Amino acid sequence: MRVTKEDWQADVREVEAVVSGRHPNPFGFLGLHEVNGQWVLRAFVPHAEMLSAFTLDDTALGHMIPRHPGGFFEAKVSISKRQPIRYHAKNAGGEWDVYDAYSFGPVLGPMDDYYMGEGNHLRLFDKLGAHEMEFEGIHGTHFAVWAPNAQRVSVVGPFNEWDGRRNPMRNRFENGIWEVFIPVLGTGTLYKYEIVGPDGVTQPLKADPFARQSEMRPKTASIVPDPTPFTWTDEKYLEERATRDWRRTPMSIYEVHLGSWRRRPDGGFLSYDQLAEQLVPYAADMGYTHIELLPISEHPYDPSWGYQPTGLYAPTARFGDPAGFARFVDAAHEAGLGVILDWVPAHFPTDAHGLSNFDGTALYEHADPRQGFHPDWNTAIYNFGRKEVVSFLLNNALYWLEKFHIDGLRVDAVASMLYLDYSRQQGEWVPNKFGGNENLEAVEFLRRVNTEAYRLHPGTFMIAEESTSWPGVSKPVDAGGLGFGFKWNMGFMNDTLRFMSRETIHRKYHHSDMTFGTVYAFSENFVLPLSHDEVVHGKGSLLEKMPGDDWQKFANLRAYFAFMWGHPGKKLLFMGQEFAQRDEWAEAKSLDWYLLDAGMHEGIRRLISDLNLAYRELPALHERDCEPEGFEWVIGNDHGNSVLAWLRKAPGSDPIMVVSNFTPVPRSGYKIPMPMAGKWVERINTDAGWYAGSNTGNQGAVVAKAVEGQHWPAEAELYLPPLSTLFLKFESV
Repeated sequence: MRVTKEDWQADVREVEAVVSGRHPNPFGFLGLHEVNGQWVLRAFVPHAEMLSAFTLDDTALGHMIPRHPGGFFEAKVSISKRQPIRYHAKNAGGEWDVYDAYSFGPVLGPMDDYYMGEGNHLRLFDKLGAHEMEFEGIHGTHFAVWAPNAQRVSVVGPFNEWDGRRNPMRNRFENGIWEVFIPVLGTGTLYKYEIVGPDGVTQPLKADPFARQSEMRPKTASIVPDPTPFTWTDEKYLEERATRDWRRTPMSIYEVHLGSWRRRPDGGFLSYDQLAEQLVPYAADMGYTHIELLPISEHPYDPSWGYQPTGLYAPTARFGDPAGFARFVDAAHEAGLGVILDWVPAHFPTDAHGLSNFDGTALYEHADPRQGFHPDWNTAIYNFGRKEVVSFLLNNALYWLEKFHIDGLRVDAVASMLYLDYSRQQGEWVPNKFGGNENLEAVEFLRRVNTEAYRLHPGTFMIAEESTSWPGVSKPVDAGGLGFGFKWNMGFMNDTLRFMSRETIHRKYHHSDMTFGTVYAFSENFVLPLSHDEVVHGKGSLLEKMPGDDWQKFANLRAYFAFMWGHPGKKLLFMGQEFAQRDEWAEAKSLDWYLLDAGMHEGIRRLISDLNLAYRELPALHERDCEPEGFEWVIGNDHGNSVLAWLRKAPGSDPIMVVSNFTPVPRSGYKIPMPMAGKWVERINTDAGWYAGSNTGNQGAVVAKAVEGQHWPAEAELYLPPLSTLFLKFESV
C-alpha cells in the first residue's frame, strides 16, 4: 500500500539536509511552525528511538513520529501559540530530556542590528559570546558570533558530542551575526564553534572571539563564564582616580610577567589570589604607583609572553578564573596601586582555533599578505578598514576598563600599526590612497579607541609603545594627535643604556647620549621604560650591561637608576631589576629572589624603594614631568668629568638638584651653580652605605652661598662620590 505524504509533513530533502548538517535555515524548519493552519513540531535528536513532547508546564503534546533513523522526529500538536518545548527521549540505553532550542525566539534585537551595522555598538561584550541567562521562562546560555560568509555555524561541545548538526545557529542576515539560545547550559560549559565556510568546507573548530573564559593551554575550548557580578570594594579608589591628571601625578610602574615573577615551590604558577597576596603588597611596599602586566589575555604559547593572544576577552586560565583576576585588581586598588595591561591590537597568531580565516575567509585579517601578514612575528594583521573588526577591538579595550576596573592600557607595537611598510622591503607593501606609507585606517582606529576610553572611563589612561618619531602620539585627537595619554620614550632608553654600557674612561666621548633626551623630552608625555625587552634575547640583565668589576657594576646601576628617577618623565622598571637580577629574564622560571640575601642586591632594592618614595613625596620630581618649566640644565657640558647636574621644579615647591658623576673618580670641592643660597639636604645619595655603596658624601647636606656676577645667584661645593647620583633638596626656612 502506498503511503501518501500529508500536507504538514516535511519534505524528505529538508529532513536529509538537517540530518547531514546542511540545512540553510534550521530555525525556519525545526521547532514549532504553523503549516497549513496547524502547528507542527520538528526535532533532531540523535540517538533517540522514541521522543515525546511537553510544554514547560509539563502539558503532554504527544509522541513524535520518527521520520529518519538519524534521529529526526515530527508531529502535529495541539497548541495555541509558539512557546518553548521540552522533549523526553528514550533508547535502549536510557532516557533523557532535551529542550528545543528552535522553539525560542532571537535574543538580539533590532537596535543591536542597527548599532552593529553602523559599527557603533559599544557593548558588544554584553551581546556577543556566551551569556548565561533566563530567557522565555527557562535558564540557559545565549551564544552569538560574527561569521558573515559562513554557510553554517554551530555551537559544539561535550553537551552535544561536538556534533555540529545538533545546534546550528540562527543567521541574522543583516549583519552576519549568528545566534542561538540553548536551554539548560550554564556556567562551566565547554564550547567552540563549528563553521562551514562559503566553499562548503568545515573549518577547524574555532574558539569564541568574545569568550570571557578559556580552557588551560594546551586545550583551547571556550568556557561559559559565571554570570554572577563581581562585588568590587574599590569605589573610593575609582572616585579619586577620576580626578587625577596623570601628567602631573607620580607614576612609577612595576612591569611584571605574572608567570615568572615568582613560582610555587613545585615550579607551578601562582594563582591570581596568591599574586594578590604576594605581588600586590610587595609592589606597594616598594613605593610603586602601578603594576603593569605583560598581556594576560588568553594565549596558547608561553614563550610569546602573551603577545600572541587568541582570546582577547579572557584572562588567561594559567592563574585562575576571571573572578580571580578581578580579586587581584581589587586588592591592588585597596593597596593604592593601579593596574595597567599590555594590550595587543597590532596582530594575532594564526593558530587554527583562533581568528585566522575565521569563517573560511580572511575575516579579521587582510587577505593580501602585503597588508595582512607580519613578517617579523609570523602573525596576521587586523583589517582596520572593516568596521566590525574595529568594533571587536574597541569593545575589547572598553571591556577591560569597565569589567575589570583596569587603570590603563599600554598598546603594544603601535609603530607596526602606523606604517604600512613596517619591516617590509619595496614591493612588499601596499601604499595608502594617497601613495604614502601611513596606515590611515589604523590611525583612525587608534584615535577612536583613545577617544572612547577617555570619554567613558575618566581617570584611566592609554600608553603607546611607539618607537618612531610619529608626531603627536600623546596629543589630543581634537588637536590632531593620536590621543594617547603617554608614549614610551624608546630613545631615552636606547641612548642612556648605550652610554652606561661603555667603559667609564670612554664616556666623555659620548656625553651627549645622556643629554640628548632633553632636546625632545617635552615633545610628548613620556614614560621612561627599562622594560622586559632590554633584558632578554641575549641582551643580559641591566646589571650585566654595566662595565667594571662587581663593585663598579652595582655603583653604575645605582647611579643610573637615580639619574632616571631624577629625569623628566614617568618611570617604568621591569621586575627583577629592582634588586639587580644577574641573569637575563627567562619566562619559564622564577626571579632569583635568593639574591636579596646579598647586601649589594638588597642595596639596589632599598634604593628603588627610596627613589619611589622621593619621587612621590617631592612635587618637583613629578608635577612637571611632561612640561619644560619643570626642568633646567645646570651643568650639561662637563664631558671630561662625565658630570651632569640639573634642576627639577614645580610651582610652590622646593626645587631638587640632581647631580650625577659617571666616573669612578670621586670629586671633592666640585662647584655647582645653585638657584638660591641656603641649605640643600642630601635626599638621595646612591653611594650611601644603606645602598651598599662606599658611604661617602656631603654629611647629609651642603650650604649654597650667594655669589655675584654669575649666571646663577648661588654656588655650592660638593663632594661627588664615585659612580653616583645625588638628589639635593632645598630646605625652606
